[in-house]
Amino acid sequence: MGAAAALLEEETGGVVFIWGNATFAWEATDPAGRRFAAVQLVVTKTAKAAQVARAFEVSTSTLFRWCLDFSESGLGGLLAGKRGPKGQRVLDAAQIEVVKVLRAEGKSLRDIATRLGCSTSPVRQALGLIGERTPGRDSIEQADERGEDVNEAPAEGFGDGDEADDDASEEPEEPAEHEHAVVEAPLEVKDDEETRRAPASALVPLALPAPRTAERSLARWGLLGQAGPVFTQGAGLPRLGMLLVLPALGATGLMEAAQEVYGRLKNGFYGLTSVLMAMVFLALAREPRAEGATRIPPHDLGRLLGLDRAPEVKTIRRKLAELARRGAGSKLVAALARCHASRDPETLGYLYVDGHVRVYAGTKDLQKAHVTRTRIAAPATLETWVNDRRGDPVLVVTSELSASLVKEIRRLLPELRRLVGDDRRVTVVFDRGGWSPDLFNEMATAGFDFMTYRKGKVRKEPASAFSEKTYVDENDVTYTYDLADRRIRLSLTKKAEGRKTLLVRQVVRRTETGHQTQIVASRTDVPAAEVAYAMFNRWRQENYFRYARAHFCLDALDSYAAVPDDPERSVPNPARKALQVKLRRARVALAEKEAKVGAAAAANAEAQRPTMRGFKIANAALTKAARDARADVTRLEEELRATPTRVTLSAVRPEATVLDEERKLVTHAIRMATYNAESALARILAAGGHFPMDEARALLREAFNTPGNLEVTAGTISVRLDPLSAPRRTRALAALCEQLTAAEATYPGTDLVLRYGVKDAPGVA
Repeated sequence: MGAAAALLEEETGGVVFIWGNATFAWEATDPAGRRFAAVQLVVTKTAKAAQVARAFEVSTSTLFRWCLDFSESGLGGLLAGKRGPKGQRVLDAAQIEVVKVLRAEGKSLRDIATRLGCSTSPVRQALGLIGERTPGRDSIEQADERGEDVNEAPAEGFGDGDEADDDASEEPEEPAEHEHAVVEAPLEVKDDEETRRAPASALVPLALPAPRTAERSLARWGLLGQAGPVFTQGAGLPRLGMLLVLPALGATGLMEAAQEVYGRLKNGFYGLTSVLMAMVFLALAREPRAEGATRIPPHDLGRLLGLDRAPEVKTIRRKLAELARRGAGSKLVAALARCHASRDPETLGYLYVDGHVRVYAGTKDLQKAHVTRTRIAAPATLETWVNDRRGDPVLVVTSELSASLVKEIRRLLPELRRLVGDDRRVTVVFDRGGWSPDLFNEMATAGFDFMTYRKGKVRKEPASAFSEKTYVDENDVTYTYDLADRRIRLSLTKKAEGRKTLLVRQVVRRTETGHQTQIVASRTDVPAAEVAYAMFNRWRQENYFRYARAHFCLDALDSYAAVPDDPERSVPNPARKALQVKLRRARVALAEKEAKVGAAAAANAEAQRPTMRGFKIANAALTKAARDARADVTRLEEELRATPTRVTLSAVRPEATVLDEERKLVTHAIRMATYNAESALARILAAGGHFPMDEARALLREAFNTPGNLEVTAGTISVRLDPLSAPRRTRALAALCEQLTAAEATYPGTDLVLRYGVKDAPGVA
């Protein structure tokens, strides 16, 4: 094809070379790719039209028609039309009944044919109206003659289905003037699937989703905004129970918060909602990392998303990286926290604040932190979490490893004030790491109440001060404590408003063994038993850390990227630590040498050396060694006093790096919403079925992986799950389904109302 281009075509496909470089390639089953190569050769004037037509064995008229179709409709205009009948020719009994119902509703023949995915001919046959035409409208056959068939199927095999082709390129170029505009596929079910409902007996077992070949081809070239859900009806579909989480997930506000913060993703097959939903379903399957997608069949997860297959590992990573590059992870977490506060304001009466150390086992040189559960120092990153009174996570921020809990609480106070509002007092509960009378005074001034364990040596309360107190929680569980209650004063380092002390309340709990635990609080308007309950309720936050590590990969490394650490960050001075070690050793050496001098003096015979001068002369070596050791101790003490306690990071570790936390904040937000949704379902089971929370969570884990039937009707999605492993559990699941159905929740991004049920469920107790 002229001097620049050449074509090599075989039975398996073809390649176009430009100046010896392979530029376009296609498979034998990809006619659109072949036509696209020919059009580009003409559009770019790489070869003359006659040369291109001769090489591709078509007429110049056909070639110009391809160019016109591409300029008008983009890549979609090059798709080969389906030959032969355009739809189903014979309807079965169920479809005939649907035809009659739709006809009785006044639907036209063309509308009925479109919804059933066939031509009007079998519709007329079903109604006994052979030869009838819809008045005032063209028939499907007439539209076919003009090439306007709306049901024309795309060519089989266009696009190889690889995940690299599912989305647009990382940085898609701006389309040329002759290219078609980007296709925006709204998140709603298509008409031909929306109202089609087959009887349960007619549902196809393990039905595979229809391939979305045309949309994937458009996404490959950056011409698709996102693919909308088209649900596949079927029986015995795996993991259908994961759809149980949708009503509770909607209450968390995850989708709304993500759209508020990120808007939308760049053009591609998988949009923002699809990616978030895929991550939620992976978390419910206890595979919350992107790599977990390799352990779940793509078709199984794709059915839940309303797609032909779920995104694979590299696609999920690419989408998360795109979100991380926008640097809005903290905004997403804050938006979720605001939704949490507006949904359950009563749970924010007590806020539990604590730091969490995520251990790092990679090769990067990270700063070490003390890991409490292993009692060692290890490379790690530190986060500060805020949980509500039920232990559900509300907020998480990334912290400096060298920052104390006192500093983190002080940093969080403005964010907590924005979260709860200006007029509300809340109680912030934390452990001894946040002990600071000055912080307590600042919190009281800012309108916060506080509660923590008392730090340091404290005189025990006398036995006469204790009395038995009870408290009944929200679940009608009674707690009994042996408590002493009185007021104490704490000394302030920073004299605020002329005050030198702060008056607080001290509640002491005594156990059966006589051990006393001191609790310091600012609240005087609640009983002592409630103070003790609220303080010990802090273990719910620790239980969340334990559960999230085991089931939601709380400590997982979701990103391997590292960024330089802040060079101006204040860190402990390592030189001071080295001097402290030397000083301790010098003091030990001094004690040993002085002990030797003392031993020699004790063994001295006064008859031989009756004076100290004589003793020193006789033991000159011992006394000199003691003097030298004392001089070393004095010198090291002076050096230690002159060495600053903290220095900037650039002075000690200028090459220090930290893990990039943006992607971790995004995954934290998704998993927090998933955990909170699961907790809401567990509380429903615990309240209605008298299950303890741990057993309710175990029941939900079984229910999430339960298969069932999926049916789609006009405006609804019906989910009927298989029974669980025991009648009692099945009854509890059926009761849960009734409450979720009554919530009238919709599938995210659509108007389809969710309906839940259990097959052959025994009577609900």
